[in-house]
Amino acid sequence: MRTIKETTGYKVFKYANGAFLALVCVVTLYPFVNLVAKAFSSEGAIAAGQVNLIPRGFNITTFAAVMSDDMFWINYRNTVVYTVVATVIAMAMTTTFAYALAKKHLKGRSFFVGIAVFTMFFSGGLIPNYLLINSLGFKNSIWAIVIPNAISVFNLLIMKSFFENFPPDLEEAASIDGLSTYGVFARIVLPLSKAVLATMVLFYAVSFWNSWFAAFLYMDKAELYPVTIYLRNLLAAATSMEDMGTDNVQIASNVQAVTMVLTVLPIICVYPFIQRYFVSGVMLGSVKG
Repeated sequence: MRTIKETTGYKVFKYANGAFLALVCVVTLYPFVNLVAKAFSSEGAIAAGQVNLIPRGFNITTFAAVMSDDMFWINYRNTVVYTVVATVIAMAMTTTFAYALAKKHLKGRSFFVGIAVFTMFFSGGLIPNYLLINSLGFKNSIWAIVIPNAISVFNLLIMKSFFENFPPDLEEAASIDGLSTYGVFARIVLPLSKAVLATMVLFYAVSFWNSWFAAFLYMDKAELYPVTIYLRNLLAAATSMEDMGTDNVQIASNVQAVTMVLTVLPIICVYPFIQRYFVSGVMLGSVKG
């Protein structure tokens, strides 16, 4: 078996490219590693600027204070419920809408696409949205978070582009075998769209997990807050204490690091399982026929 000999230019490019990508990885990971180090460091070490990549004066007081609070776990459970329910509903609405818009024979297709794109640039405004949510009876309920953000137009357009490039022969063969439109969609299209579906699930889940403004706006009961509101209030309280000169181990920089670590940790744990679909899903969704 003959092997192709690498030229000198290609070797230089390969090593230079590898070094560049390694540098990018280091630059990308540094802020997060520094954040984790601060989360486990003492007040004095952080204030003295001694914390870089390794914790100084190991401290878990802030973690213990946050995680011993029952309200933290109630709000964390709320975040999980809101994220799961919102993602399921968003995926159901986005996939069905995108699949319909991908059919060029759909009557009024341009109109519906135009309406979707219009909402990317114009909205009703904060006060009209609040009045609408309140009049619908969604205030202090999960629906105030789920319904207004059920469809991301950006995600919709990616999925629409993907479905437009789906092989029509497969759908025609399934129809000849007796499957209805819904059967073709559920049994043929969706199973073959795992890459783009996994990508959209990640987009939606991260968005809903990190969301806090909708809950801050539409909810006024602490037991209904997501964990992002809880951590935001904790950070605000710690910052106020520091501004007043209060001697508290949970200084703002330490609390900020702890809150960010606790918030991002679940997403980091989930990401490796769907990472292999991520790049292919985005690329497939961007192919133009």
